[in-house]
Amino acid sequence: AGATKLLKEDEFGSSASPASMSSSPTQEAGEITADVPADIKVIMGTLQQILSTIEEIKKTNQDFIQRLNDLEHRTGTLKDRVTTTEDQISALQAKVAALSLHVDNQENRARRNNLRFLRFPEMVEKGKPIKFLQKILPELLQLPEGTQIEMEQAHRPLAPCPAEGQRPRPLIVKFLWFPLRKLILQKARELGSLMWQGHKILIFPDLSRELQKKRKKFLDVKKKLREYGLKYGLFYPATLRISVDGEDFSFTSPIEARAFLAKW
Repeated sequence: AGATKLLKEDEFGSSASPASMSSSPTQEAGEITADVPADIKVIMGTLQQILSTIEEIKKTNQDFIQRLNDLEHRTGTLKDRVTTTEDQISALQAKVAALSLHVDNQENRARRNNLRFLRFPEMVEKGKPIKFLQKILPELLQLPEGTQIEMEQAHRPLAPCPAEGQRPRPLIVKFLWFPLRKLILQKARELGSLMWQGHKILIFPDLSRELQKKRKKFLDVKKKLREYGLKYGLFYPATLRISVDGEDFSFTSPIEARAFLAKW
């Protein structure tokens, strides 16, 4: 019995004291058990905050996505409207251009019998421009004897009377008959320079401002044609016709006419 008791004591370890066997492991376990719940609470609280933040982010993202979808829908609708509006604007611009051309054509047709006489001194007609022109035009233009110069009206523009030394206002005349207007213009071209009491008189068709701009674009081309000694004519509304070796070439664009002269 004594040997058995000694063996059991050796199995448990004779070196450990009773005090250390009863206190040290229990204290460590108690400390761990006491610390774990507090740490878990902190972690759980942090996780809960993270989850809450994630939920808020999800809601915010959903709101952003909804807004983006709305914006995409509105952008698509606006794009369709812009496309439709652009098509309508293009159609309206084309219509306005066509109407402007039509109005300009009607304006020039209304002036078909008109001529402009430039460089007659101011007040020389003494308030009676028709009688003044009927008196001087037959001699100035060397018209056939017995030519009746019938006019519907004649006047100067309503602009203020220019001061002395400034260019006088033109006399605008509407003839009663187109053949008479054509004859006067033809005679003026044949004679070239028209002199009246020391004044060089110029005669031009009375055209709209828009048509005058189109015809003025051919000025440099006409100058070149005169230098080359080529026959040409500027026909209504703004068509330049050039005669070369018995062949006629017509141009409605000064660029095309310049290109033609460059090759000639």
